[in-house]
Amino acid sequence: MDENFLLPNRSAERLFHEYAEGMPIFDYHSHLPIRQIADDANFENLTQAWLYGDHYKWRAMRACGVPEHLVSGIPDAAPDWERFAAWAEVMPQTVGNPLYHWSHLELRHYFGVNDLLSPATARGIYDHCAEKLKRPEFSVRSIIDRSNVAVVCTTDDPTDDLESHAALSRDEWGCRVYPTWRPDKALAGDDAAALNAWLDKLESASGRDISSYSDLLEALETRHRFFESRGCKLSDYGIERPCAASYTESSVAASFEKLRSGKSLAGEELEQYRSSLLYELLKMNAGADWTQQLHLGAKRGNNSAAFKLRGPDTGYDSIGQFPVGDALVSLLDRLNSEDSLARTIIYVLNPSDNDMIASIAGSFMDGRTPGKIQFGTAWWFNDNKDGMNRQFSALANIGLLSRFVGMLTDSRSFLSYPRHEYFRRLLCAKFGTEMEAGELPDDFELIGGIVKNICFDNAVKYFGMRLPERVQRQ
Repeated sequence: MDENFLLPNRSAERLFHEYAEGMPIFDYHSHLPIRQIADDANFENLTQAWLYGDHYKWRAMRACGVPEHLVSGIPDAAPDWERFAAWAEVMPQTVGNPLYHWSHLELRHYFGVNDLLSPATARGIYDHCAEKLKRPEFSVRSIIDRSNVAVVCTTDDPTDDLESHAALSRDEWGCRVYPTWRPDKALAGDDAAALNAWLDKLESASGRDISSYSDLLEALETRHRFFESRGCKLSDYGIERPCAASYTESSVAASFEKLRSGKSLAGEELEQYRSSLLYELLKMNAGADWTQQLHLGAKRGNNSAAFKLRGPDTGYDSIGQFPVGDALVSLLDRLNSEDSLARTIIYVLNPSDNDMIASIAGSFMDGRTPGKIQFGTAWWFNDNKDGMNRQFSALANIGLLSRFVGMLTDSRSFLSYPRHEYFRRLLCAKFGTEMEAGELPDDFELIGGIVKNICFDNAVKYFGMRLPERVQRQ
């Protein structure tokens, strides 16, 4: 893993080192905990930085037979060193999985560690990294700075007070941190108890009584405006598939009354409730000139016994096989016909949908906003070498790779930014190989400019968020 890792030829090397490597990072979708950023926290060791909350690693550990107290630690966590030692036992067995590349890139990038992690090297690496992590220059903000990150967008519930964001906006720190509106809980009509508990929180946050469906929309609109006042220009929806069923206002209003009485929805009634609410939420985004993200295709909580014990985002999800295309077209077409279609990024978890999504995106370009409808980067189970190359190919073949807004971390780990390096190396490998084969011109000003755009500049123009002064001056 030297300076030319994943770069197969001279053209790829030049593209990466001269055009991609030094570009800032625009991390427009992450799950980084905002409180830790506001507090500028430090980790005590690599277990805290790596294994607390990383369900990618947890899945690999379970696959190697590691008991749960050494994995998630839910409900009873082993000491940090024991958990790290267990991960070190697993690490050599992840050869072929992107975890092997990512973990060693992180060790090299942040800690100057070039040794392979194994049981033989575990203690030395753990102690070396723990000593560094406790220093002020390894606080979470310093890690972000070290990664040359210009913008971070977190993921936030409409009921969040955004106080940490407000504190950061008053700070002179050299990275901009923006909230992202994620109202998924409002769509949970299949679980009346959970929805009503969340609606009680929404009442408190919005200062509005929510007795009717129109009350719900008004409360959400109130919080949408509040998020905008805190700098939010981005929304996100993690849904299995788009919902675009026909409905009447009266039927949805009746369904909401049923939900408020404690009765869950199912079947056609649930589909109509979700279709109506998703449509209204996406209209709000267009009215505020926000960008919206649709994360489609995750089958969540497959292992019901484990899910009940440990909850969501603990490693029990998979790629789903849901019908996406027809409903997505119907939803986008309705919004577009009413001039209410915001800039939209569509991510799919099932790679068999890649070409379809790339082609649907091209159907709703408006001739005014470059790349208005984006086929989003390879996501979750696809953010690996093969998955990224598949996404590049589908977008290049059917749309315009040159207008792509590029990579994101989608991570809860502050050490995950080398994933952007991984992405950039693969992007330069694609272009460099095609240049060497005579499929693209031997014009580094042209191709290198496209690489820089994909790495950073396209996102800056697309999202319209204010950059830190240090980046504006560059």
